[in-house]
Amino acid sequence: MELGNQTVLSNFILLGFSASKDIQPFLFLAFLTVYLMSIVCNLLIIGVAYWDQKLHGPMYFFICIFSFLEIWYTSTIAPKLLSNLAGWKSISLSGCLSQMYFYFSLGSTEFFLLGVMAIDRYLAICNPLRYQSIMNGQVCLQTTAACWSIAFVSVFFLVLLISRLTFCQPAVINHFFCDLPPLLKLSCEDTFLEEIIVFLFACSIILTSLLLTIVSYVFILSTILKIPSTKGRKKAFSTCASHFSVVTILYGTVIFIYVRPSVSYPMNVNKVMAVFNTVVTPLLNPLIYCLRNKEVKEALRKVMNTRRSRIDGIAYYSKSIRL
Repeated sequence: MELGNQTVLSNFILLGFSASKDIQPFLFLAFLTVYLMSIVCNLLIIGVAYWDQKLHGPMYFFICIFSFLEIWYTSTIAPKLLSNLAGWKSISLSGCLSQMYFYFSLGSTEFFLLGVMAIDRYLAICNPLRYQSIMNGQVCLQTTAACWSIAFVSVFFLVLLISRLTFCQPAVINHFFCDLPPLLKLSCEDTFLEEIIVFLFACSIILTSLLLTIVSYVFILSTILKIPSTKGRKKAFSTCASHFSVVTILYGTVIFIYVRPSVSYPMNVNKVMAVFNTVVTPLLNPLIYCLRNKEVKEALRKVMNTRRSRIDGIAYYSKSIRL
């Protein structure tokens, strides 16, 4: 389709990484391994929390929802990244907008959920007597549904705004997925308004949930410091240490990518941070929850011991039949 002297695009080429062809097979195997491990680890968190009755509280309900989100979040990016490394770099406009929609919707849901998880830790530590009555099953389901609904509806209007633009040559997106900043650079039109809206959207989602998390942790820390015993303070802090670690990693990378002037760092730096955010972080999060949480480690140990006992029992039964 012609627009003036320019060709309006309906397909794009994702440039991906500028690494040599000799290195790309190694990158493919590395990213595939990390992606599969992140899927397995997050499924393991969900399975262990479902299996162990001790992990049926609000905190682990939100952790399971977060793990479920991480599976889909990384799955919106990793398969296309792998196909890009394998040589299939083309993506349609509809495919690009769809990937963008699910990427930002799931990411926004994670930020809202992290804010809810911070409030959950605040209630558990600062108001323990009323915690179970406040954070009951119905409230957990309602807050989770609200996180999903607000994120997916708000991002829909953002992507709808972007879909109204026309895109011209060159048809190359300097990224390994359809991110907003490099896509806007291909528009035939002036995108100043869209860039402002995208920036305000990122600020409203990221900074609002971050502020909510910070305020919650200020109250949590003030309460922990009032606990007289060192053992009590350590136990109270351990219940929110995993969440705090995940918050630090996730907010740090996303704020670096989106909530800063785009001219500060070259696009290659953004790609590295985006890989960390979309592929590596979904693997780190379940590892953090496992390594820093005694209850999850104990539940995992029980699962492994039960599985080992069943395998030994089956092996002993098979040996007895042969004899």
